[in-house]
Amino acid sequence: MAELKIDAVVFDVLGTLVDEPAGLRAGIRALTPSPDAAGTERLLLLWQRHIEREQRRVLDGDRPYVPGDLLDREAAGVGDPAAVEALARSARRLPPWPDTVAGLARIAGRFPLIGLSNASRTALLGLNAHAGLRWHQALSAEDARTYKPDPAVYRLAVTVAGVPPERLLMVAAHAWDLRGAQALGLRTAYVARPVGDPPTPSDRFDLYAEGLADLAGQLGVS
Repeated sequence: MAELKIDAVVFDVLGTLVDEPAGLRAGIRALTPSPDAAGTERLLLLWQRHIEREQRRVLDGDRPYVPGDLLDREAAGVGDPAAVEALARSARRLPPWPDTVAGLARIAGRFPLIGLSNASRTALLGLNAHAGLRWHQALSAEDARTYKPDPAVYRLAVTVAGVPPERLLMVAAHAWDLRGAQALGLRTAYVARPVGDPPTPSDRFDLYAEGLADLAGQLGVS
């Protein structure tokens, strides 16, 4: 395969660089110290389904845009306002995958890095600080007042980078995210994660990596 000619690397955050389910499980357990495993997974699934459903409603025009912080608080609807706030805060304290911090540092030695997330600006600040994520720029879908995979979100990265879309590489563990970037002309790299959305046989991404070390190697980063 011909070498990719790119000027910057754009990373999805939730699921790709941080383990979102693990962080939310920790928040649920802290709220209810002795929940059974089935109960924890049930609450996690309800949370995830709410976020996905409401983001889709925004994308479909069935609901005005609201930032991710508000969706988190809705999804944490357990009745007690303090408990809702505690669970919503857990969405800002997500652990990085074991290879994330070193992998970002390695790739940042050669390419500008842009974080591009559906998380709000406030949530990104907390996530970056808690997980030790290294960026040259972090962008939130909040700035486009919509959510990925709306083209307007990927266009934020293109505008900031100041280069044509094909000079950017979008990295994600979610095939749906990469398809959205691909539709705007970005190059794409799928990174396998346990909680991601794997590619289908019909997907054609530029790179497929087992992790960030593998991705760095494929990008020729020593």
